[in-house]
Amino acid sequence: MTLLAKTIQEITPQDQEWRARATARLEQLSMPHWALGRLMDLAVDLAGMTRSLTPPVARKAVVVMAGDHGVVAEGISKFPQEVTPQMVGNFVNGGAGINALARQAGARVVVVDMGVAADLSGMAKSGKILDRKIGLGTANLAAGPAMSREQAVAALEAGIGVALELADTVDLFGTGDMGIGNTTPSAAIVATLTGASVEKVTGRGTGLDSEQLAHKVVVIKKGLSVNRPDPADGLDVLAKVGGFEIAGIAGLILGAASRRKPVLIDGFISTAGALIAVSLAPHCREYLIAAHRSVEPGHKIMHEHLGLTPLLDLNLRLGEGTGGALAMNVVAAAQAVLTEVATFAEAMVATADK
Repeated sequence: MTLLAKTIQEITPQDQEWRARATARLEQLSMPHWALGRLMDLAVDLAGMTRSLTPPVARKAVVVMAGDHGVVAEGISKFPQEVTPQMVGNFVNGGAGINALARQAGARVVVVDMGVAADLSGMAKSGKILDRKIGLGTANLAAGPAMSREQAVAALEAGIGVALELADTVDLFGTGDMGIGNTTPSAAIVATLTGASVEKVTGRGTGLDSEQLAHKVVVIKKGLSVNRPDPADGLDVLAKVGGFEIAGIAGLILGAASRRKPVLIDGFISTAGALIAVSLAPHCREYLIAAHRSVEPGHKIMHEHLGLTPLLDLNLRLGEGTGGALAMNVVAAAQAVLTEVATFAEAMVATADK
């Protein structure tokens, strides 16, 4: 059995008994019934995911998957492809947005080269990044498949491997991405898997003007027409219009879910990875926490398709895992409500009149 098949087989739904136990405790806390709203809903989810009334969330890591995209040749990004390896260097040096927010959340940042179109072996040999490179960027999805089906499986299994490697020292995962041009394959994925129009799911990415946005829509439509990805086959969608870092994110989700670890999903690209993961293993959705809603128009459609409500809405559009790092504070707060707030009986406080 392949690692992908074995991992999918090991993913089970949340445990309903532990959810019931958490709900019973939360209903007795020394406050008006369910007064902390979605924090309490999240606490129930954490109990169901981890099978515990003291769900572990202290050891945090944001895993930033990096990869390049052949479709940048179509002029769909305002930034050149050289920015991808340059930003990987910035992550390693601790100077990026994700580094600042991860430090604030008390989270590690783990950078993975899934397919950057540059030689990053020096960083890998020094232990600064993980080398899981599938290729020097994907092929141009506007002209044919972004990758082979075999490469898609290899990228998914690389992401699974990272999750399994980290699982013994990480309680709470966050997903992150880096890859110039990656909102284009992400939009192609969401259009395919949700059935929404390309126009509705395509945004300005790094700041395209209206003319550039219209061109981006044309390129995505061309890619979908050329490749005809099968929405009933997530692996086909990933191979034909995806990205190596998107596959890595999907694999990370699958691996974490197989180990019953909660995963905070960041923005548009991370949620494209989540769509792929859920298409392959529907039960993994029960280990996903939507960190925030980005300004990309397709992000709301993604959340609706997945049945997830984001914790934050702060007009973020950076990616890198920044929204996930921010939301780690909310997850820690939910766990604190479940584990630290006294019940009426424990606090010897009179309950409300019936």
